[in-house]
Amino acid sequence: MTLVAGIDSSTQSTKVLLVEAETGEIVDSGKAPHPGGTECHPDHWWDALQRAGEGLLDRAEAVAVSGQQHGMVALDDNDEVVRPALLWNDTRSAPQAKRLIAEGGGPEAWAAETGLVPVASFTVTKLAWLAEHEPDNARRVASVMLPHDWLTMKLRGVAAAEAATDRSDASGTGYWSPKTGDYLPGKLIGALGHDAALPRVAAPNEIVGRTPSGAAVAPGTGDNAGAALGLGLGAGDVVVSLGTSGTVFGVSEVPAADVTGTVAGFADATGRFLPLTTTLNAARVLDTFRNLLGVEHGEFDTLALTAAPGAGGLTLLPYLDGERTPNRPGANGVLSGLTTAASREDLARAAVEGMLSAQADGIAAMTAQGLEVGRVLLIGGASASEAVRHIAPTVFGVDVEVPPSAEYVALGAAKQAAWALSGQAAPPQWNVGDTAQYSGAAATAVSEQYSTLRDETASWASHQ
Repeated sequence: MTLVAGIDSSTQSTKVLLVEAETGEIVDSGKAPHPGGTECHPDHWWDALQRAGEGLLDRAEAVAVSGQQHGMVALDDNDEVVRPALLWNDTRSAPQAKRLIAEGGGPEAWAAETGLVPVASFTVTKLAWLAEHEPDNARRVASVMLPHDWLTMKLRGVAAAEAATDRSDASGTGYWSPKTGDYLPGKLIGALGHDAALPRVAAPNEIVGRTPSGAAVAPGTGDNAGAALGLGLGAGDVVVSLGTSGTVFGVSEVPAADVTGTVAGFADATGRFLPLTTTLNAARVLDTFRNLLGVEHGEFDTLALTAAPGAGGLTLLPYLDGERTPNRPGANGVLSGLTTAASREDLARAAVEGMLSAQADGIAAMTAQGLEVGRVLLIGGASASEAVRHIAPTVFGVDVEVPPSAEYVALGAAKQAAWALSGQAAPPQWNVGDTAQYSGAAATAVSEQYSTLRDETASWASHQ
């Protein structure tokens, strides 16, 4: 039996799966937490990987890392970390994003060149923030990489000069072109103020090196591309992933170039493309309202499902701590329609409908980019909620499927490791199991309430 290891280094923790290469059967697993916050020293990720992978990594013949995208890992000429990495959910670089758009020819030029329109999440804006606010640190930067790149380098035990990345993670930087497959040094220099070394972009199934114990190391992926690979997405499949953030993505044969910036034109982990939208607020919206109502998960679901669609006129705009899609980094949540008739049930329902409505906007944006929606799959921590499962079809207006609960990001990394080890042209086909089916009549009134509030608050914000 050939074993491979898949690593998911997320915002909150590191998870390691030890998997049978031919079948995808999970043999063993481990997990270790990361510190909280929107910046983190990469050493914490490495420590967590050692703990989560203890007794697992040494049994694997190949390994791959799938990691949180966009995080800025800046190294000096001795390969030492210059400062804690700014993570994807750090919004301090919002002013720099606006400046880069203006200096780079506007949204149309950025979308055409990079597939992205800069927002605070993307690495290029974080480099611009570093140059503006910590110029001494910026001058020390000799190389720049992403969280999964840095961990892959550490697993191999090599210097930054030998570092490798993949298309999926490179496509989230703002200084790489999905169309040409090349870095855009002018974008990097325009942000940081000088050039810096970047990881080589490897082929999706390439063996980029070996661990000191001899295990093959695949190039790794960004986390969403890892989930897509783990799920074995095909044409017409759209995933709504409800974790700390909410992401909507699907596989496409052509790159996206959305001048509004709503859809990011990422690459996937197989040589295709992965158009994607992201909201900063997803599962934590439900966590916040559970805490406000003083209930556990099951009771919260019961409350939400007891209320009628539309939550008695309550509508939640779930931008609790700023938002990325739409790009409102300074926004807060808005609860509209509150009257003396409002109930606990209505509050719970409004939380679920608001969070899902933000994802429905993502599905609509993907459709506008030409992605055909054949089926919608719900994954992520909040997909375990019965309220989310039953309400999602009414908000999305289409049936949804929920695959078995699994660590699909780590599973995708394991699949990439097995693919690289096999030498085959296509990744292995693993059975993820039967999906649960959910359907319901489209609640158009919910969509109308939400879109009205969304557009009104946009108008308010523009006049501030």
